[in-house]
Amino acid sequence: MSTRGAPGPPHDLPPLAGINVLEVGVFMAGPFAGMQLADLGARVIKIEEPASGDPVRASGPFLDGESSPFLRLNRNKESVALDLKSAPGKAAFLALVETADVVIENLRPGAMARLGLDAATISTVNPRVVYASCSGWGQDGPLASLPGLDIMAQARSGIMSITGTPGGDPVKVGVPVCDLVCGLYAALAVTAALRERDRTGHGQAIDVSLLEAGVSLGVWEAGTYFATGETPGPLGSAHQVQAPYQAFRTADGWITIGANTHNTWSALCRTLDMASELADEAYANAARRHARRGELAAVVESRTRTRTTTDLLDALGKAGVPCAPINDYGQVFNDDHLNARRFFWDAPHPTLGPVRQIGSPMRFSRSPAVRGAAGPPLGADTRAALQRSRVPAEIIDAVSERGEAE
Repeated sequence: MSTRGAPGPPHDLPPLAGINVLEVGVFMAGPFAGMQLADLGARVIKIEEPASGDPVRASGPFLDGESSPFLRLNRNKESVALDLKSAPGKAAFLALVETADVVIENLRPGAMARLGLDAATISTVNPRVVYASCSGWGQDGPLASLPGLDIMAQARSGIMSITGTPGGDPVKVGVPVCDLVCGLYAALAVTAALRERDRTGHGQAIDVSLLEAGVSLGVWEAGTYFATGETPGPLGSAHQVQAPYQAFRTADGWITIGANTHNTWSALCRTLDMASELADEAYANAARRHARRGELAAVVESRTRTRTTTDLLDALGKAGVPCAPINDYGQVFNDDHLNARRFFWDAPHPTLGPVRQIGSPMRFSRSPAVRGAAGPPLGADTRAALQRSRVPAEIIDAVSERGEAE
């Protein structure tokens, strides 16, 4: 359904307004899940240890001492500094749990249990809580206790075995794809569990791992292996079963082309003066074109190398052939199309002023994603959040004193 049209009435709220989330998140997967929920209107309280907070705060580049990546990954959240190993910190956390709907954590399996804050314990305090755990390998199984970072998950999930060029060195996806997809799955699972709670009145535990998130992306590879027994390998920019569908050199750079239907194949041939290939029975259908993808790619590139990228984008676009330039991030973050759709926005920060943000890809016709504040200073919301949750004053004072002492 299209999300375009007249805006809704001014009182419309974001989709998850009224949902309270506690995020015990570090680095990427847990915080990325929390960011999705915050973008959708949930109140996300990020629990950080008082001394240094989320380790991402120490990741540059820095803006007047503030981590630029942190400001973006933790937008629309509140920061509450609690030492969960201390009695006051644990008491404050459990007080927050009483009014929470969701807990997200991505510590190593067993860490929250050692703190006495695992899903089973939390459910005795508030049985309505949805408790989502993100980890490298999952909460059980022979690998559960091992540390698991994105690159390990990309390696073990098979993603690195198909990334790069044939015969080349192992290459990971440029972005931490297993971390990010794990976070997305966690956010999706949370929203589903909240819907289920609407029916039953009870929360539940969610277990999402980087490994299984990565393996779940191997759709084409599973189709090949389970059908033929063949183990897929790296293809560079080429598609697993379609051709021509890859990057091609131009006179001044690169272009990607995906002529994966009869109509787009025909249009490509007409645009690139490939009448003989269009008439050749060896390329008569998708399976035949893929079987001879190497020689076909050479023919296509012999044409594209004689024309500029801009010329090809214009000609192929008019012909209806899917194509796009390979942009660097300097181009992406200044892209006319994205700017026309107001994808980028500025979030206020108490000391830095406006901080540019990547927008949420989720667009709603009536209840838009939140565009609030940049990632907060460490502990900026501790006292206010605890007072709002009616945490006893003596606990608030103890927590604040401990944070100041750190």
